[in-house]
Amino acid sequence: MIDQQPMHIRVAWSRDEGRFIISGETEEANPIETESLRKLLFAWHGPSQYGLKLEAVDQLEGLWLTPYEALDYLAEPKPLLHARLSWASEAEWFTKLAKKLRKALAEGWYKPSFTHWQRGNSGWKPDLPPAQQVELEALLGPRDSVRIEDARALVDVWFNSAMQDYLTSPEGASAAETWAERSRGHEELLRLRGDDAEGRAIYSWMQEEDWLAAVGWRKDRTPFRVCLQLVEPYAETYVDGSTAADDDASEWRLRFIVQDVADENRFVELTSSGSRLYAQQIIPPAWRSVLPKKIDEYIAKIIRISPMLESREQPGRLSRQLSDEDAWTFLTETSFRLVGSGISLFLPSWWDEVQRQRPQLKAKLKSSSGGTQSGRPLLGMDQLLAYDWRIAIGRVVLAEHEFRELAQQKKRLIYLRGKWVQLDPVLVEQIKIAMRQMEKKKGLTMREVIASYVPEGPEVIEELPAPRAKAVPFQVRVELNRHMRAFIQGLQRVESIPQIGPLEGLQAELRPYQREGVSWLLFLRRMGFGGCLADDMGLGKTIQYLAYLLQVRAEAKGMAKGKRAVGVVAPSLLICPTSVLGNWQKELERFAPSLRVHVHYGAKRLQGDALADAARGADLVITSYTLALADQTELASLAWQSFCLDEAQHIKNAHTKLAAAVRTFRAEHRIALTGTPMENRLTELWSIMDWLNPGYLGSRSHFQQHYTGPIEKGGDGASELASRVQRLVRPFVLRRVKKDPAIRLDLPDKSEVKAYVALTPEQGALYESVVQRLMEKLDDAEGIEKKGLILSALTKLKQICDHPALFLKEAGVAHRHAAARSAKLSRLLEMLDELRLEDEGGGALIFTQFVRMGGLLQAVLQQELGEPVAFLHGGLAKAERDAMVARFQDETLPAGERPRIFVLSLKAGGTGLNLTAANHVFHFDRWWNPAVENQATDRVFRIGQTRDVTVHKFVTLGTLEERIDEMIARKQGLNEQIVGTGESWLTELSKGELRELFALRSEWVE
Repeated sequence: MIDQQPMHIRVAWSRDEGRFIISGETEEANPIETESLRKLLFAWHGPSQYGLKLEAVDQLEGLWLTPYEALDYLAEPKPLLHARLSWASEAEWFTKLAKKLRKALAEGWYKPSFTHWQRGNSGWKPDLPPAQQVELEALLGPRDSVRIEDARALVDVWFNSAMQDYLTSPEGASAAETWAERSRGHEELLRLRGDDAEGRAIYSWMQEEDWLAAVGWRKDRTPFRVCLQLVEPYAETYVDGSTAADDDASEWRLRFIVQDVADENRFVELTSSGSRLYAQQIIPPAWRSVLPKKIDEYIAKIIRISPMLESREQPGRLSRQLSDEDAWTFLTETSFRLVGSGISLFLPSWWDEVQRQRPQLKAKLKSSSGGTQSGRPLLGMDQLLAYDWRIAIGRVVLAEHEFRELAQQKKRLIYLRGKWVQLDPVLVEQIKIAMRQMEKKKGLTMREVIASYVPEGPEVIEELPAPRAKAVPFQVRVELNRHMRAFIQGLQRVESIPQIGPLEGLQAELRPYQREGVSWLLFLRRMGFGGCLADDMGLGKTIQYLAYLLQVRAEAKGMAKGKRAVGVVAPSLLICPTSVLGNWQKELERFAPSLRVHVHYGAKRLQGDALADAARGADLVITSYTLALADQTELASLAWQSFCLDEAQHIKNAHTKLAAAVRTFRAEHRIALTGTPMENRLTELWSIMDWLNPGYLGSRSHFQQHYTGPIEKGGDGASELASRVQRLVRPFVLRRVKKDPAIRLDLPDKSEVKAYVALTPEQGALYESVVQRLMEKLDDAEGIEKKGLILSALTKLKQICDHPALFLKEAGVAHRHAAARSAKLSRLLEMLDELRLEDEGGGALIFTQFVRMGGLLQAVLQQELGEPVAFLHGGLAKAERDAMVARFQDETLPAGERPRIFVLSLKAGGTGLNLTAANHVFHFDRWWNPAVENQATDRVFRIGQTRDVTVHKFVTLGTLEERIDEMIARKQGLNEQIVGTGESWLTELSKGELRELFALRSEWVE
């Protein structure tokens, strides 16, 4: 074995890399292999994880060690116990030096490096006791193999680099905390760059001891503290309690005072010469020997730091008075340098507040903006509102003419209405630019006003770039008038909107939250904005929209009568999925039979003038998304009272022809109905919102750049951006959930359980084969090709987990033996058998995303259970779907006629249907999107359900189904906040992560 042979260990320092190389060779001068080095030298070294953390040297046999790793290891090497080692002379020298430097770290024998700071860097150096320093000097003396200048340079670099790593390590946490505490308040001096010639000239007087004291490393034992106080004009009382003289009241003054360290309430004021005291002030005896010298030192230091503070009448002494410009410079620039040099300052008490002030340019809406006239709204996203300018600086508010008058004075600090305010010329120019830019638009748009007053606002509507880096940013805000305040309050608090009374023609009694929803839609209509009713599935979005239609018809006819034009009322348009056309017809007949309805559907549907005549004779025209695209020209030519999209997620992709088509339809009001305004991507929410209120969230590219990208990537600020989007859309999205106590639905309980199953041997073999082929192809795949491979494999693995016949595309499967080939199907049969034995009534829905799997389930279940099983999928005609749903819901039918088990394609049956006759929901395969799965479940768990509902989700153990189920559980919090989850994120994983995700754990194969 190589570790039993004599070994020769070498250590070398790479100046270019800034790291050490440790290597070795045998007696025959053969290099020791890198992996053998790990075992040989680091077998007992825990910090390096026994050598596993160390990086191998490229093209050489050896290991890299960082300076801290080298210091830690070489100070106390821990090789294999029975190894026969010898160390080269250089290696022995490095181990001796490492012991010295490691002890310096452990004992706290170090200090910040003045030399590094002079070069413009941060650094550390050893600060050894005399005896230890002598030993180090002896070690650094002339040697055959290491020249003295190289050795000293090595110590400088090695110790500094190791110290930097040490301060960020767990063992160095205490030292890092101590340094942070000592250096607090001296950060500007420490950060001074090497290329800042002006800054370095200010501190050119410093020696190392001065610098160590200035940065907080050395404590000053002087019994007093030298201070400067800047006193503003009109000040009545000084920091020490004395009062100003009358002849000083209108000037900026500089006081030179000394503060007792032991008693911070004790002050002594000195003249600039330091030779005369104010009356009744006595110098403590302990100060007398050092005070004159210290005063002269500090005066010289202050003048070097800021020459403007030197008296013109008495060179070498401090000036007593400052001009307005000098006072501004003192506050904004000089004060930081003085504090960084260890000089204490007393600034005016209001200065902190003035610094924190964010000057605001306010647009105060005129009283006429936002009102109504002749019953018609004057709002809408592009409506321009008139305003007057107000400039607020702190608690001082200026009218436009006052601001312009003050700007002409060109003062930076102004005493106005008993308050000091800053008026930087750069800021003044910014405000003028902002005024000019906004005045070009002739007014504020409603979009800007609403965006500035979203909940938890008001917030910025525009923040213009500063003309230069040091300019103070300012915000443009809106001050509301009475009309707009009432409108914004309605957007923020639905309960504040006046509620509608009883509706003529509605054959139902609205629940309180439904009445709020109808009132909210009507409120938005009156104000000219679209809204998304995003209630949970089952809360009655349909009946709320029908009530809205009845009220709109009543109001429209009332207005028409006032104009002597009875009956000339435009119809409303509703577009919905084909699968729920029949459901809408039934609900209209049941709840609003007085509404005249025209269904635009079928091969013999009306066109041209016939369609226009039929529409004019109806209150509501209903059609499908498919026909909305096919008959776009016909439908876009008509004017609609309101335009509603049911299951509005159909336009979630703004680039589709359908999304473009519905944007061409003309309507006074737009409404979106959907329980999932966002399924996978934030841009889906943008698409729906942009259809409702065009331009409100900006362009798609702007929204993608500022919100979608940063939020979906995560990281710092993503949560705050998500909250910002949520606040922006909340005024136009009404979302209530079934379990909200305020809803008071009194629904039965819903429970979710996971049904865990294994794979059959046949499934396991197919699964392994697909994963292996995927990994082989991924080696050469990138971009779109890689994504395509992953999504294809994802579908195949899902199919295998469902049933081998689905993946193999087998025709004519022997259904008698089909269940034995799939653990999932076998378990489903067992569970359905158990449910049937309970004789509890109700029924079961089984969702699958594969139509062929649905057909296989229907055939097997009918054969095995001996009862009818319904199967709804996208290939059925509307009449067949309606009849199938009606039979399932009719619990009065005999057992042989009414199917108790209903298999549904997730796409065709996951939305829009009311299937409350079921009380069990099975997700046979997973969509891996909680929003979509919950939407499908809510076909059952909705108003009208009287039984407890159980949701069964199948998970195949040992497969990607189990791993992704775990991932979704962890990510659910962010999903519920604002971002949905889909499957596309899987395509961004690395090959190693994909292997981990897809790999089959064989212990779960039967």
